[in-house]
Amino acid sequence: MMNNEKAYQTMKSAGAGDLALGVIILVTGIACGILAIINGAKLMRNKSDLIF
Repeated sequence: MMNNEKAYQTMKSAGAGDLALGVIILVTGIACGILAIINGAKLMRNKSDLIF
């Protein structure tokens, strides 16, 4: 029974770590998307000033 409890504790901590990593990746992705939209809007607003 001791080995089963040890395995359960290991899987529990691994699951919690994966969940935390998933939340961090989700928040980072949302932040990057918002920044991309903001920068795109700035470029669209100033497109007449851009010369290629």
